Amino acid sequence: MPSPMQSYYAARAGEYDSIYRKPERQSDLRALEQWLPGKFKGMKMLEIACGTGYWTQFIAPLAAHILAIDTSPETLRIAQERVAKDKVDFAVGDAYAPPKNSPPFEAAFAGFWLSHVPQERLREFLLGLHAVLKPGAKVVFLDNRFVQGSSTPICAPDAHANTYQDRKLHDGSQHRVLKNFPTEQALHAMVAGLGQSGRYTAWPYFWAFEYVTVPAA
Repeated sequence: MPSPMQSYYAARAGEYDSIYRKPERQSDLRALEQWLPGKFKGMKMLEIACGTGYWTQFIAPLAAHILAIDTSPETLRIAQERVAKDKVDFAVGDAYAPPKNSPPFEAAFAGFWLSHVPQERLREFLLGLHAVLKPGAKVVFLDNRFVQGSSTPICAPDAHANTYQDRKLHDGSQHRVLKNFPTEQALHAMVAGLGQSGRYTAWPYFWAFEYVTVPAA
C-alpha cells in the first residue's frame, strides 16, 4: 500500500514542476543549473527521488551514467520524456533500499528529498545510501531554505522535531507533508562519522550540502 508521501507525489505529478516557475526563485534556479552538473562530471552515479527529472536533465550531459530512481511511476513517466535515455536509466526504487550495483556508484545526488526524510530515519537513509557507494564517493543534497512569503507555512513539530506543511493540489485534495529545514550545523552533524569534507552552500531560496563518504567502521 502506498505511503501518504507516495500518494501525494503520484497525485502531484502533473503539477510538480510548477514549483520551478515561482518568479522570485528564477535567479537561484539559473545559478543552480550551472553549479550542479560539474559536481558529477565523468561519474557513474545514483540519483535518489529523481521525480520528474528536472535536475537529471542538467546533470546527464556531464555525468558518465545515471541510475535515477523514484517511488512514483507517474513522475518517472514525465522524466523519461524529458531526458535522453542514452546515459540515464530510470527505475522505480526505494530511497531507503537503493539498488545495489557492481561496482558501487561513484557519486549520489538527491534533490528536494532530504527534507522529506523523518529525523528518526536519517541515519537509516544514509547507511542504505552509503552501502551502494564506493568509499570516497561524492554525495550532494539540494533542498529548500524556508523563506517567509515564498515557502508554505510550517505546522507545529512532532515528537521527533519533524515539521509539516499543509498543501492543496489542483484537484482540491489536501495533504499534510513532512518537510524539514535543516540548519548547516545539523547537516554536518548528520554525516559525522559517515562523511568528510562537508561543504554547505546557500542561495536565497535553496541550499546544497556536499561531502565524500568514508569506509564503514
